[in-house]
Amino acid sequence: MSVYRPLSHGWTVTALPGDPAVAGVPASVPGCVHTDLLAAGLIDDPYLDDNENRLSWIGRTGWLYETEFTVPDGDFHRADLVCEGLDTVATVIVNGVEAGSAANMHRSHRFAVRELLREGVNTLAVRFDSPQRYAEEQRAAMGDRPGPYPEPYPFIRKMACNFGWDWGPNLVTSGIWRPIGLHTWSLARLEQVRPVITLDGPDGLVRLHVTVERAADVPLTLTARVAGSSARARLAPGETRAELTLRVSDPDLWWPRGYGAQPRYPLTVELAETGETWHREIGFRSVELDTSPDEAGSRFTLVVNGVPVFVRGANWIPDDCFPARVTVERLAERLDQACAANMNLLRVWGGGVYESEEFYEAADRLGLLVIQDFPFACAAYPEDAPLAAEVEAEAREQVVRLAPHPSLVLWVGNNENIMGYFDWDWQEPLAGRTWGAAYYLDLLPRVVAELDPARPYWPGTPYSGDMGLHPNDPAHGTVHVWDVWNERDYTGYADWRPRFVAEFGFQGPPAHATMRRMITDGPLEPGAPGVLHHQKAADGNAKLLRGLGAHLPPPRDFDDWHYLTQLNQARAVTFGVEHFRALAPHCMGTIVWQLNDCWPVISWAAVDGDGRRKPLWYALRRAYADRLLTVQPRDGGLAVVAVNDSDLAWRGEIAVARLNLTGEPLAKDVLAVDVPPRGVVTVPLPPGLATPADPAAEILAAELGEARTLRFFAEDTAVAYPRAEFDATVTPAAGGLLVTVRAVTVVRDLAIFPDRLDPDAVVDDMLVTLLPGESATFRVRTSRDLDPAALTSHPVLRCVNEKGPSHAA
Repeated sequence: MSVYRPLSHGWTVTALPGDPAVAGVPASVPGCVHTDLLAAGLIDDPYLDDNENRLSWIGRTGWLYETEFTVPDGDFHRADLVCEGLDTVATVIVNGVEAGSAANMHRSHRFAVRELLREGVNTLAVRFDSPQRYAEEQRAAMGDRPGPYPEPYPFIRKMACNFGWDWGPNLVTSGIWRPIGLHTWSLARLEQVRPVITLDGPDGLVRLHVTVERAADVPLTLTARVAGSSARARLAPGETRAELTLRVSDPDLWWPRGYGAQPRYPLTVELAETGETWHREIGFRSVELDTSPDEAGSRFTLVVNGVPVFVRGANWIPDDCFPARVTVERLAERLDQACAANMNLLRVWGGGVYESEEFYEAADRLGLLVIQDFPFACAAYPEDAPLAAEVEAEAREQVVRLAPHPSLVLWVGNNENIMGYFDWDWQEPLAGRTWGAAYYLDLLPRVVAELDPARPYWPGTPYSGDMGLHPNDPAHGTVHVWDVWNERDYTGYADWRPRFVAEFGFQGPPAHATMRRMITDGPLEPGAPGVLHHQKAADGNAKLLRGLGAHLPPPRDFDDWHYLTQLNQARAVTFGVEHFRALAPHCMGTIVWQLNDCWPVISWAAVDGDGRRKPLWYALRRAYADRLLTVQPRDGGLAVVAVNDSDLAWRGEIAVARLNLTGEPLAKDVLAVDVPPRGVVTVPLPPGLATPADPAAEILAAELGEARTLRFFAEDTAVAYPRAEFDATVTPAAGGLLVTVRAVTVVRDLAIFPDRLDPDAVVDDMLVTLLPGESATFRVRTSRDLDPAALTSHPVLRCVNEKGPSHAA
């Protein structure tokens, strides 16, 4: 029989060498030493103030985790200690005897321990050596490699962003970060089940590759079932491998969200002699990566079930520096936030981890496509022993683990390492030493082709498909657009004509309630030490202010800085998304950097480190809508571009008007449009509409059905705004309040920030521009009795022209 017993209770952790103050501390498994010390009150919260600076000793310390357990009753041939995730340099000791060791956070380990067990109480210890010191020793042995940070993360198979990033803290962890347990079994066990799921015409095919581990040379029977189809294989004594094929007649296909439903079918494999079963929910779908040449270069298009998909996505980083804290509920909330912002894809970035089963299960259920980077990011990686063997072992395990998930549509070899080799002055300091090319161009594609042949692989991002091309060539493959944030005004996005944008973004601060929580030891001022500690990007706050440019007035105080930089982030990314979507099908994807944060920080995220939605999130919901109207420059004039990313044609008449600031039409026209499903139509505007008589006092408005876009002919600092006038009323509603705002004058980018009054309050919409006479109703979800006057006045309710012409001048 097969029995698995979790070993999750009774753990303690002790610092090595012994420190009486940090000995026998209660420990959580799964977990890590930082969260254990925090729970015990031995350290301050590393996410608050500059506490991070005083915790570097943790990554330079060894740690001993210990517990006791008893062996399950019954006879068994084998007993294995199953470690799903050890972070990172670990020695496993059972009853005082070493059972095995590990040095890779990204893989699991199984240690045979039957001969080490005894009746009654057994002891289990996991000793973790300092990951910081281990990585430094490996660097000294292999020779340094170039990268953007001085930390030695390329020399250890560990979540790279543990060592700090331009949005994350340096908190180098140790601990048992995924479950650990004792597996006792007899006769045989299912060692590996690897399904290759494809379509054969209207039918679904599942080719199952099953490996068993034996404890006895007896005949074995394997049975597989899915959707009414079954298959059986007999293994003669000594045989350990079998292949079974299941054919499902005309299954319902699994589609990306927005393209169809997400039906899944239970797939079960059973080892009859022991009763052990393997179970997954699978979806039938095909996926291809179209990189065929065309007149402009070469395509980069994901094709699911034969249908090209325009990717409306965001990049995903670890949702917490301490991954064991990321619960199923938290993952569900975060992926629901992605879907609610009209996204259809997340890219799991290469400086984190191979994401969890819970992450992929949620993505499968939601129809949210996933690109999974192999964990290599922003540095030259050595290919020396022992790292090369660890990379192959982790890749083989993780490719097999994630292969059943229909949401996973592309493997990517690395993040920015090929570009680093081309552009970041690596070649001279490398002096011929390895930098990871053999991983991305040889090892990883071979592993994917062998173990997951139904899913495409791409060597890296950015990458143009050939090492003879510059990796960030916009005519081919994927690009990362970072010149805009680092060096240029956000209108610089219009200079790019890419095939697929895998990264681009603009910074903004987190929600006010998040900032108030993260800074407890000083004022909330942009230049305050606590605020600057939570700005990890080089010259980040200077770039925030530079990015306001002529678009918005300079902030007069912290409240202005907070609102205007958040607004500018939303506008910048909206500008980029609309430009790229209007280029379809030349461009077939935008993946914004980034959806989420791992701690409270000023960053590029749409959802901050406390899970609060920034104004960018609301802007993305509009920019990523199935149907989008946008005004774009075309052929020396202006055009309305209608983007229809739905399965139905979009027909009607676009009402276009050039208005003055009081909302009176100066010129107007009606333009017939017929946009096919998944299509884009560009409608040039006549000069009478596209050319203002007074750019400072006119607006262009275009409407088709529920879609509307407004384009101001001048930047806010040059618009002759009237002082905003409006009537605001607050009425009770189920779960909170309704705030109705009726504009007397034009009201530009109206936003309500209820978290200033209740940290848990959420508003359903933001950044709404009202013309005179228009109104909007906002639903505020709160459990508190908020003051209506506070909810409808500065600094909770904001708009660009709230202070009139002097503010916008």
